[in-house]
Amino acid sequence: MFDIGFLEIAVIALVAVVVLGPERLPDLARQAAQLLHRLRGMATNARDELRTELGPEYADLQLRDLDPRAIVRKHISEAMAEVDREQAQAAEEEKLPPGQVPPYDVEAT
Repeated sequence: MFDIGFLEIAVIALVAVVVLGPERLPDLARQAAQLLHRLRGMATNARDELRTELGPEYADLQLRDLDPRAIVRKHISEAMAEVDREQAQAAEEEKLPPGQVPPYDVEAT
């Protein structure tokens, strides 16, 4: 999600210690953890409520399934698979029956 390496985290921690002081830093970290816990709980409740409202046929619904990029990707891959099936079927229909010779044009070669 975030492209943050170890060095960036170390710099952020060092700046936090200098700016906030070592006395207030543990309290702020605890508050941040509580905020993340509440946000995660709200997201879980929203997902469960959405599943309940949509009914039992959507019991296995994941929120990432509602991502427009995933929906477009799914429809494109289905359309490409259908085109591949149609091309394979057309190629199969173009095959000559056993024993038949393809047409040969002497003037074309």
